[in-house]
Amino acid sequence: MTEPTGSTSTALLTDHYELTMLQATLAAGTAHRRSVFELFPRRLPEGRRYGVVAGVGRALDAVRDFRFDDHVLDVLRSGEVVNSQTLDWLADFRFSGDIWGYAEGDLYFPYSPLLIVESSFAEAVLLETVLLSIYNHDGAIASAASRMTMAAGDRPCIEMGSRRTHEEAAVAAARAAYVAGFATTSNLAARERYGVPTAGTSAHSFTLLHDTEEDAFRAQVSSLGKGTSLLVDTYDVAEAVRLGVEVAGPELGAVRLDSGDLGALAHQVRKQLDDLGAEKTRIIVTSDLDEHAIAALAAAPVDGYGVGTQLVTGSGHPTCGFVYKLVAREGDDGEMVSVAKKSKDKISIGGRKYALRRLGPDGRAQAEVIGIGEAPENDGNDRPLLVPLVRDGEIVGREPLEDARTRHTRARAELPLNAQMLSRGEPVIETIHA
Repeated sequence: MTEPTGSTSTALLTDHYELTMLQATLAAGTAHRRSVFELFPRRLPEGRRYGVVAGVGRALDAVRDFRFDDHVLDVLRSGEVVNSQTLDWLADFRFSGDIWGYAEGDLYFPYSPLLIVESSFAEAVLLETVLLSIYNHDGAIASAASRMTMAAGDRPCIEMGSRRTHEEAAVAAARAAYVAGFATTSNLAARERYGVPTAGTSAHSFTLLHDTEEDAFRAQVSSLGKGTSLLVDTYDVAEAVRLGVEVAGPELGAVRLDSGDLGALAHQVRKQLDDLGAEKTRIIVTSDLDEHAIAALAAAPVDGYGVGTQLVTGSGHPTCGFVYKLVAREGDDGEMVSVAKKSKDKISIGGRKYALRRLGPDGRAQAEVIGIGEAPENDGNDRPLLVPLVRDGEIVGREPLEDARTRHTRARAELPLNAQMLSRGEPVIETIHA
């Protein structure tokens, strides 16, 4: 077993057959044909009414770092993955094409062309797996997070699912959740890499470590201040709330409930806090929440939600089902030819795509309009969806994460009101190929 290396290349985050296809096309003389690849969903996850685009910034990082350095080439050489001629070609690889895509935080629907990659076949095909990995994961998390923040309304959601998924997926999940409206994360790597705000106080083990619950509360308040959040369901909730207010006074920041009938408990605890003079102490609830549980607590005196497992697993849909298909390529005469997969249940639509969101006079979205070969007609207030991300190999679409977060709020507000329904349904707007 080899030790991890210091290589930051993303070139091995791919499938073996991407490189064997490259080798075969180099030998056939077709590797350098101009090509257009498209990343898109054939459908939304079953029952969902819209999806959220996330991972764009991470994908741009991956394209930037997609280099076949000495370590990567040694791995391919020692495994006899490709021949020496292909290794020589890979040693000089730099993506030099163009990439257009939906901006991060925007919404998508069936057949939305989320990414358009224009380059040689060889350059574009190598990016397939890593782009799909990022978009499928981050889109699934952001789509679930959007439903949760919509259900929560003005009450903040806290991402706390790191221990329920792969350690690297946890960082990406925290980022995607923040794009879709989560206020903070528990994951410090997400803070370091992406600037996502973090929060946290204590777990049950902290209380159990001390001789009494009062000792634990006094230690926490002494260290973190009266504005801290006390976990009050290790033993008896009512007694813990009483002790918490006794220790911190009415300035106690919050109490956290992590088990039991959260709605009923929240009502009981709110009354108790108010009776004790702690009217401003907030109530935070956790414990395997999803968007449906959050919606069910709408009438309860809850001030915030901590969400873990259901968020980082996409709340039942851990992937978006995105695919990456060749939709146009250069013909023998030098002209571009539309191509498409026609196999049963896995149809793609050929041709370079353009997209806009058709908006009505009231500013509400009416349809996803996809033009093939040319941009669809804009009736004046429609919103074009594709923005430049990479031009001639140079990244041009990088933006602050806050921009994606703001965009998501605006895009979701464009949707018809039935988008707010959490029950299973069809896409909230139709997709039209113009």
